[in-house]
Amino acid sequence: MLYSSESNYSILEDKTATGKKRDWRGKKVRSSLMAAHYEGLEKRTGAPYYGKKAEKVCDCAECLAFRRDNETGRLRLYQAYFCKVRLCPMCAWRRSLKIAYHNKLIVEEANRQYKPAWVFLTLTVKNVEGDHLKQTITDMMQGFRKLFQYKKVKSGTLGFFRALEITKNHEENTYHPHFHVLIPVKRSYFTGKSYIKQAEWTSLWKRAMKLDYTPIVHVQRVKGKKGIDAETIEKEVREAMEEQKAILEISKYPVKDTDVIRGNEVTEENLDTVYYLDGALASRRLIGYGGILKEIHQELNLTDAEDGDLIRIEEDEDEVANETFEVMAHWHVGIKNYIVN
Repeated sequence: MLYSSESNYSILEDKTATGKKRDWRGKKVRSSLMAAHYEGLEKRTGAPYYGKKAEKVCDCAECLAFRRDNETGRLRLYQAYFCKVRLCPMCAWRRSLKIAYHNKLIVEEANRQYKPAWVFLTLTVKNVEGDHLKQTITDMMQGFRKLFQYKKVKSGTLGFFRALEITKNHEENTYHPHFHVLIPVKRSYFTGKSYIKQAEWTSLWKRAMKLDYTPIVHVQRVKGKKGIDAETIEKEVREAMEEQKAILEISKYPVKDTDVIRGNEVTEENLDTVYYLDGALASRRLIGYGGILKEIHQELNLTDAEDGDLIRIEEDEDEVANETFEVMAHWHVGIKNYIVN
């Protein structure tokens, strides 16, 4: 859908099926700002590596090609260049959408095949300074693998989806890497011997990480509100909504672009943040599947949400026969918006 301005050009307006506006402009503005920070790092360090990243991020989503359904007016992206740089806000947004969609399909299929209950686990360590962030993430990846090899965890769970998230404490200039984990378990888990209490999760995580302090670990059951008859449709709907919330929570990409760059200017603090996060996240698998969730990912033949195609998000969606009208949107640097030809 498009709307005309008072001048002789039209601005891109793309909405979801529910009418929510897709923020192409906002993500492109943030990506342009990220490119400026990579340029700043090239000047600071003299490393061409950052200049190349600046070019990639700057060129990201410069031109968007859509097909529009003549009946509904909805647009569907079918051609674009996405840079796939980890800290690019545009690409991070597209990845999050794709991860969330994949997880929705996987959870639905797991519910159909296994009828599990779900547990939402958060694993943390102490905040670290930028110089220690890369090694800390490496240690956490190894610790996670150990955790899910422990007999108690392996026998008590059916699998997992793991996602890394990093937030920054700007006041103390430290970073907080942590894992969000969505875990399917048998329905009997909460009343049987395989149940793992919060204190035990904490102890096991501490052991896996070889920590000399007690980490903060949060665990909760994903469930609907109490007091509803178990046989009613209303309960099923509410439980599904709770699962959706958990899926969306865990499908966020590792770092919010607003948490990387504060404000709208290139600053020394922002340059430091980009420098440390870029180095810490390079060449890493930031999400992971295990057990039945990994099996279902393979059964559904889902593509790689981290490094794969970022154009088509809902991959199994049928092509709409009425999509005959093409819409080309180009980023206009001066107007700071997508202009439609």
